[in-house]
Amino acid sequence: TGKHADIPLMGEESNIIPTVAEKLGRSLHNKQHHPLQIIKSWIVHHFNTHHVQDGKPIFQSVDDLSPVVATSQCFDDLLTPTDHVSRSRNDTYYVDNHHVLRSHMTAHQTTLLREGMRQFLFTGDVYRRDAVDACHYFCFHQMDGVRVLSWEELGVTKHEEAVQFVMEDLKKTLTGMVAAIFGKVQMRWVESYFPFTDPSLELEIFFNDEWLEVLGCGVMRQKILQNGGLDRHTGWAFGLGLERLAMVLFDIPDIRLFWSSDERFTSQFLKAKSSPQEGDCIKFVPFSKYPICYKDVSFWHPSDFHENNLSEVVRGVAGDLVEDLKMVSSFVHPKTGRSSRCYRVSYRSMERTLTNEEVDAMQQSVIENMVTKLGVELR
Repeated sequence: TGKHADIPLMGEESNIIPTVAEKLGRSLHNKQHHPLQIIKSWIVHHFNTHHVQDGKPIFQSVDDLSPVVATSQCFDDLLTPTDHVSRSRNDTYYVDNHHVLRSHMTAHQTTLLREGMRQFLFTGDVYRRDAVDACHYFCFHQMDGVRVLSWEELGVTKHEEAVQFVMEDLKKTLTGMVAAIFGKVQMRWVESYFPFTDPSLELEIFFNDEWLEVLGCGVMRQKILQNGGLDRHTGWAFGLGLERLAMVLFDIPDIRLFWSSDERFTSQFLKAKSSPQEGDCIKFVPFSKYPICYKDVSFWHPSDFHENNLSEVVRGVAGDLVEDLKMVSSFVHPKTGRSSRCYRVSYRSMERTLTNEEVDAMQQSVIENMVTKLGVELR
């Protein structure tokens, strides 16, 4: 739902390709027995059982917000500098000059505050023009949480006095949530930076013999609360990636698998419990790995070349049949000063063996699109 949901996605001012547009409305985070929905439900279950007042959960949960938002929601309301890289069309999908596909769920924060919410979780699909590899995808899912407290209920008269109380509540709440998902693990707080919180922290856990970041969080900046219509309040906010947690918890090796309808994938999560502590955590068992096919392409490129634009070209042709895109070499010609790069495209289906003819046809289409859309010259 949302007032921007009916805006055409691929008009003249849009940089959205069909491969991206077709993901809208899939709502994997609401699909029963899907690993992303399982993680979301575990977190909501934890908040509903551990944060109650008069027998009722105090955190509302919202998971049906339209991914089309105004640029003011995505950037301005959250104090994103006008020259910040996230505003670039190389990084963000623009529907038109005034609307984008949200690049983070935080885009809804001030809107929900204006609607009167004070303690809430909100989940959805987010979109970024990103690298092509096993851990990155142009569409992924985030869950955010917010809790806002009045200075009156905190017994303070200014924001600076409230910060300590809010930080304590933030840490207690989030360590409890992470423990509910991962069990008794070692945790540590790491100072960080986000435009919309100060101070800002990341929570890391020691899991599978390494430290992993699981979420970012912090005390909300006063200007953001004021943008949400709230004076004399202080609050905390957090954000986490559902794919990241699911890949770690369930041993899922490739982010494309979340979009698979292959029963060999989907059937493995049918027996998930309502919380991870009710039984052994499900571990994904890979079905046979099909052969990979590598194709290299070398080209001279203009000075404004951006790798994200090449990623879009490859995804636009191959969709989920591209597994990886990696630069293998680059150089500048000593006499002409022209810049050249060589990229290796890795094609592999997760569900079948690709034929040589299929791969050759995709690579030829990729090359043609590179020349026409990116202004490169093949070597």
